[in-house]
Amino acid sequence: MGQSLENSVKSRPRSSGSSRLLPWVALAGIVLAGATAAIWQWAIPAPSALIPAQAAKPAVPVTVETVTTQDVPVWLSGIGTVTPLNAVDVKVRVDGQLQSILFIEGQEVAAGQLLAKIDPRPYQATLAQADANRRRDLAQLTNARQEVVRAGKLASAGAGTSQNLDAMRAQVAALQATLDADQASIDGAKLNLDFTDVTSPLAGRVGMRNADPGAIVHASDTVGLVTVTQIVPIAVLFSLPQDDLPAVMEAQRHNELAVAVDTRDGTRHLADGKLVFISNMVDQTTGQIQMKAVFTNTDRVLWPGQFVSARLLLRTDRNAVVVPAQAVQTGQNSLYVYVVKPDNTILAQNVKAGPSVQGFTEITDGLAQGQTVVLSGHSRIAPGRLVKPSSASAGSVP
Repeated sequence: MGQSLENSVKSRPRSSGSSRLLPWVALAGIVLAGATAAIWQWAIPAPSALIPAQAAKPAVPVTVETVTTQDVPVWLSGIGTVTPLNAVDVKVRVDGQLQSILFIEGQEVAAGQLLAKIDPRPYQATLAQADANRRRDLAQLTNARQEVVRAGKLASAGAGTSQNLDAMRAQVAALQATLDADQASIDGAKLNLDFTDVTSPLAGRVGMRNADPGAIVHASDTVGLVTVTQIVPIAVLFSLPQDDLPAVMEAQRHNELAVAVDTRDGTRHLADGKLVFISNMVDQTTGQIQMKAVFTNTDRVLWPGQFVSARLLLRTDRNAVVVPAQAVQTGQNSLYVYVVKPDNTILAQNVKAGPSVQGFTEITDGLAQGQTVVLSGHSRIAPGRLVKPSSASAGSVP
């Protein structure tokens, strides 16, 4: 037992020394690990430093225009046909030989101007005969009236009968009727003689003649001598969809509506006139309603039968917000425009569009005056993309 106690006493110092060394060993390990980590961190670059920085996307060049406000005329368009207000197929009114033609084909003539002459001699003879008959019957009437005066004196003196006087008075009345008939024959003969001069019933342009001098013409001929077409003024017949009719009727109640016509392809303006007629029935086969406008046409720019593009001015929207039509794009749910923000980035702005007039579109909602919109380069940009804008010369709404 004494030996065990001694051994126990001898072993305590060793155990105490080992415990004091352990903290220092741990501290040394920590320092060594930190130093190793620092060396590795300094010697090996970070992963982000190994990856090269991506270059920024370059600005996309686009053409832009500033949103403005202008008066926008609202037009309704349709295809029209130039139609003369009057066109007359001039026919002869008496039979006879065509003595002369006094017009040139395509010539413009005045109302009442002589166009042709028919041989007047047969009608002059008829007039002379009617006049001779009247003079004969007038002489008989004068004698009969004198007989009545004498018979009246005899009857009042008791030397003649009242029956004889009445018979003479009846004869006077009959001769007076004959004289009236003679005068009617004279008037008819004069009228037929006047008809040997073929005149124009209106001012206009003559077409091709259908008979030559020397030909025998008849009042019953189905084809006239020539057609005279009025050129000044002239009309244009055009049609609009029936859905436009209420707006047109409402506008016409307040103002006289202007109508402009252009060439059929719309490349050149021809004339300006006014609406004078709206048909009382919609064409059920086309759903269109016919209208008529009248033009002075003093410059003869409109020609009968010509096809034109007709535009009716429905109203004018004052101080409307407008952009060039190419700025307006069509999305899945609405129309939109690309707006350039002050930092030259793109914003897609939904808009509501009104009528388009010769390259410009009215914006009823979504834009304000002074904003900048993209005109070209839409396929290369998207919202948020940086752009390099350049201005375009857009002009103004006509």
